Amino acid sequence: MSAAPSKKEGFFDCRDSFAATIETLAERDPRIVTVVSDSVGSSKLGGFRKKFPERMINVGIAEQTLVAVGAGLANGGKVPFVSAASCFITGRAMEQVKADIAYSNVNVKLIGQSSGVAYGELGPTHHSIEDLAWLRLFNNLTLIVPADPWQTEQAILAAAELNGPVFVRVSRMPVPALQRAEGAKFEIGKAETLVDGTDATIIANGTMVHRAVAAARALANEGISVRVVNMATVNPLDEAAIAAAAETGAIVTVEEHSVRGGLGGAVAEVVATTSPVPMRILGFPGFVPTGSAEWLMEHYGLTQTGIAEAVRQTIASKK
Repeated sequence: MSAAPSKKEGFFDCRDSFAATIETLAERDPRIVTVVSDSVGSSKLGGFRKKFPERMINVGIAEQTLVAVGAGLANGGKVPFVSAASCFITGRAMEQVKADIAYSNVNVKLIGQSSGVAYGELGPTHHSIEDLAWLRLFNNLTLIVPADPWQTEQAILAAAELNGPVFVRVSRMPVPALQRAEGAKFEIGKAETLVDGTDATIIANGTMVHRAVAAARALANEGISVRVVNMATVNPLDEAAIAAAAETGAIVTVEEHSVRGGLGGAVAEVVATTSPVPMRILGFPGFVPTGSAEWLMEHYGLTQTGIAEAVRQTIASKK
């Protein structure tokens, strides 16, 4: 299955991939249900509601109830996909995520939609740049940040297959389909190398991966060999891939998230305690202002140019 192209030719909205995949899963597994908080449209679940009206529960704008209902459905033998804006499913319902989902270790799939700064002009109340830092504290909660439509599909399929709590971070920001070797497979807890290199490694996930690949291609034209690792799973973390990245002598992490506690923090914990090398963490420094997603990315250096410059500086620091 494939997502529909966005207005920008060759770019895709990963929510379309999520929606198509959950409909396919529901057709073959009657346990699959969805729970939303007045978020049918933003989750692109209109098709699911039309096909399976009796298998969607809309709790209204009540995210704490949303998560609690999901836990109850799981305890009743259902496989609930609880879908809402990531900023609210975590920020408003963190106690329920902690107690009802993680601590209770129930089979709920949390889908954090429109993550990062995808809401742009709606500002800091709708930016979701803290979600991974909060959720990383729950060691049994699988965290996945897919980078493109194919990986979104594979992440949803893997989440449905896994018996346990999962959080999948889905952006509404259009991204291109990444080029992969034929027969590529997605596996929870395993990173994928998209570009090989020996002078430094960029570790990225989500919407930053295609930008990291572009930066590596540009640096190759300067004679700088940079590996690009797509670390889609933040928990469990692929520590072997991080150790291999350290062998290149320099690491730059890139994420649509705060520089505190997210992918960069997770990688830094491993690097600092096992294989110390020069490292830079690219992301947002804290609360960020209102503005379009593209403007915010540009302003904070989360672009091909900004990533490439961070790699140059990190390589220089190891000499």
